[in-house]
Amino acid sequence: MAAKKKTVFVCTSCGNETPKWYGKCPACGEWDTLKEFEPVPEPAGAPQAVGVPMGTVDVPEALPDISTADEIRFPTGLTELDRVLGGGAVKGSLVLIGGEPGIGKSTLMLQISESLAQNGRVLYASGEESKRQLKLRADRLRVTSPQVLLLSETSLEHILAAVERTKPNVLIVDSIQTIYRAGNVAAPGNVAQVRECTMALLRLAKTTGIIVFIVGHVNKEGEIAGPKILEHMVDCVMYFEGEHQNAYRILRAAKNRFGSTNEIGVFEMATSGLVQVPNPSAALLAGRPHGVPGSCITCTMEGTRPILAEIQALVSPSPFGNPRRMASGIDYNRAVLLLAVLEKRAGLLVSNRDAYINVVGGLHIDEPAADLATVVALASSLRDRPVIADTVVFGEVGLTGELRRVTNLEQRFAEAARLSIKRCVCPAMGTMPVSVPKGLEVVRVSNIREAIAVCLDDGSFRE
Repeated sequence: MAAKKKTVFVCTSCGNETPKWYGKCPACGEWDTLKEFEPVPEPAGAPQAVGVPMGTVDVPEALPDISTADEIRFPTGLTELDRVLGGGAVKGSLVLIGGEPGIGKSTLMLQISESLAQNGRVLYASGEESKRQLKLRADRLRVTSPQVLLLSETSLEHILAAVERTKPNVLIVDSIQTIYRAGNVAAPGNVAQVRECTMALLRLAKTTGIIVFIVGHVNKEGEIAGPKILEHMVDCVMYFEGEHQNAYRILRAAKNRFGSTNEIGVFEMATSGLVQVPNPSAALLAGRPHGVPGSCITCTMEGTRPILAEIQALVSPSPFGNPRRMASGIDYNRAVLLLAVLEKRAGLLVSNRDAYINVVGGLHIDEPAADLATVVALASSLRDRPVIADTVVFGEVGLTGELRRVTNLEQRFAEAARLSIKRCVCPAMGTMPVSVPKGLEVVRVSNIREAIAVCLDDGSFRE
């Protein structure tokens, strides 16, 4: 008597698997989403994806005996991207590029193909565009290498078969939400599909040494569409930040097994593609108005890179009983806290006024060192007095109005001097002997009252 075939039920909404059918999915609570299907058997031996070579069984090794000399990095042709990756793309790594639609993910991937093709073939598999569309973009980006192979395909099995035939050094999948694996009844982009396809690409990268880049869209909540499970499966997660109406794009690493997660890369979107911005401070301060209240320059550290950024604030009388608070580029809760400290410790009444805070250029600052510049910008707008010209302000503000020390003072001073800044206002707490560039005046203050006094143009503080 033939054995009965084993079937499972998969939720087309969340990808949850159950051995029997339910009217309502026990995981996500959706009705009529469980579909029956017969699992596709894996090849004999270790579980491998279709088209991926069988690997040998791994054996334990002593930690001192393991060599890292075979870690090979390939330059991508963009030093800003190499900085975020930790020095270049690592052989056998799986890298996820996330961002909103239209922010430049596909442009970046096709742009680096020209440089990566110098070390071997690059297979660009797109599930969203035809070969003709990819060719038109490649012509605009001046990507002409014959080592760049284009494939318009959504089937994972067909992509792996193309990898087996062409033997590329780099595989780019754009995007993971459009790829599906046969035998999985879930729709492309579903959690179950994305999970299986990403796992197969992970096995491919680890068993063959191919560098795999996958593109993932970001949903309205700001997360990679569908699964956050992708983040623990891949080696590196990078996000594109920036507004569509803003020319600047910031690439930030949220996870990196081969480097630091504090580095950022700055690009400018142009007609010829993404252009590197080697001097982000000058770019972010370009066009800054002088002698206008409510504007203050701060210096924030992004990894090992100091960046000067402009913080603008607008404080105006509120026509309603509940004043509005709005923050762009800094944490909203942090902005509300600083407004409370400003009123309580500096005596400036802001509880009956609307307050708007913005970091110019689309940069998002999460470092507490920007607290003091935010407070000074708010005080400048409230009192309608501009900050003294060529002044950089940084320091962490405490709840009692005191200023806490910040790190990397020498790097911040050097960046300010490089852009011809004449004056730095920083905390006096925890001062250590540091070298100050010639021509730069350093003013140390202990609390926000002193900082406001030395930063505003009249040099005094009045209630």
